[in-house]
Amino acid sequence: MWSPAPRRHLTLAGQVLVLQLSVLFLVVVATSIVSLQQSDADFRDSREDRLRAAAESLAGTAAVQDGLTAGPDRLALAFYLQTRAADAGADTAYLTGLDGDVLVATDPTRVGERLDLGGGEASRAWSGDIEDAGRRAIAAQVPVYGGGSTGPDAQAPRPVGVVVVTEDYPPLTERIARTWADAVTVLLIGLALGLLGSWLLARLIKRRTRGLEPRDIAALADHREGLLRSIREGVLAVGADGRVSLMSDSARDLLGLGSDPTGRRLEELDLPAETLALLSGSEEVHDTPLVAGDRVLVLNRNRVHHDGRPAGTVTTLRDRTELVALQSELNARESVTETLRAQTHEFSNQLHTITGLLELEEYAEVGRFVTGLTARRAALSDHVTSRIDDPAVAALLIAKASLAAERRVSIDLETSSALPRLTPDGSADVVTVLGNLVDNAVDAAALVGPLDGRVGVLLTAERQTVTVRVSDTGGGVPAERMPEIFRRGFSTKPRDASGRGVGLALVQLVCRARGGEVEVENTGSAERPGAVFVATLPGAAPLSPPAAAAPDPDPATEEYR
Repeated sequence: MWSPAPRRHLTLAGQVLVLQLSVLFLVVVATSIVSLQQSDADFRDSREDRLRAAAESLAGTAAVQDGLTAGPDRLALAFYLQTRAADAGADTAYLTGLDGDVLVATDPTRVGERLDLGGGEASRAWSGDIEDAGRRAIAAQVPVYGGGSTGPDAQAPRPVGVVVVTEDYPPLTERIARTWADAVTVLLIGLALGLLGSWLLARLIKRRTRGLEPRDIAALADHREGLLRSIREGVLAVGADGRVSLMSDSARDLLGLGSDPTGRRLEELDLPAETLALLSGSEEVHDTPLVAGDRVLVLNRNRVHHDGRPAGTVTTLRDRTELVALQSELNARESVTETLRAQTHEFSNQLHTITGLLELEEYAEVGRFVTGLTARRAALSDHVTSRIDDPAVAALLIAKASLAAERRVSIDLETSSALPRLTPDGSADVVTVLGNLVDNAVDAAALVGPLDGRVGVLLTAERQTVTVRVSDTGGGVPAERMPEIFRRGFSTKPRDASGRGVGLALVQLVCRARGGEVEVENTGSAERPGAVFVATLPGAAPLSPPAAAAPDPDPATEEYR
């Protein structure tokens, strides 16, 4: 099948050369026009005084004055005109009446014609351009005075005619020929300079544009614009000078920026200090959580190099708000599942014990065993619910206590804890934070050995801010790992399908989304080090004051195994 041949495009050097030649042509044309006008001015200046002198000489000749007064002697006057015109180098000379009718002329065929006198008046001298027989000429006209007399009846001379001397301007072809050599010289020199300049300019531009032609740059810009508008991830490019060179529409939306900040420095943008610190760094960052307004973002920043030199950074922003909410809900479901599994295992062992006692017909021992189980369960529930009014948080603590007991770790709810019923979203966030912190604490405490692991929990609410404090008797957090402990994917334990390395990052995201923070420090002695995590969640508690903590009737019930 026939297909049209691809269109040929001028290279960058060719386009620059065409542009320069076009400019050069316009310059030569403009120069030629100016040269022609200057040539006319020079011709006028050099001829005007000579023609005026010839006209004044003829007007002052007595024979001319008498001839026009008494009646013209055309042969004699023509002789004078011819002589003076030849001496002045003029083309034509006329003697006219005051009305402009030609009386005598060096060209006899012009006699009887009307000549348009310049200046509008025949009684005064004038010089300038006129149209003479369809030709452009420079003319000088001088009035001729005659008819004067002397004696008692003396009369002053009066105008009796006009002398007009003209010289035609050189033809246009002759004037162009005079400037043609110079124009050609300028054109050739300009052409040589244009070729050299085009080559140098094209080479410089190609070096700066990675060897791309203009059409390639335009296509690349179109593709980039379409790509940036089609992807949902935010893209931010910052040059080595700290100025924004590119920000996609989705990035502006995620960061809450209105106008396009391209060309501005990062510190000039209306962004929180923490966000600016993450965006303006020069080191690479991977999967770092960032809270921007009511959005939870994940930030990745990579360095860009060109010819071995740093050229800036490219940062991508992913909106993980919905994912964090789903992950929080998934963790809650997973916690319930683990709790049910632990309780099933525990109840199974207890049922086996009861069944064995029944088979041994130890009915009294069965009663004492069931009574003990009921008392421990009641003590656990009473201890938690007397301090924690929120059902979801209380249920989580009870479930976590059972789960930790399976691993021989005790969870202690401090007697100073006091938590009111929370708002629905606040309760969900506290459950997420508390569940992840307790899970990590139990994992750390379980490593110290059976019957030695302890986890302390303190829950308080003040001025609508819930504070969650979880301590453990584990090995603590290594000092060199403190800066990265909340990074997504960080874990001191092997990662597997259960999602290791996600819990602490999720805790930080939830706290920052509410304007709070989570902090960690090591505590305890050198023999028994531990870690303390403190998380704050503003706006999670209602305006009503928290319930007063009830005293524990039995100190032994503060610990649950």
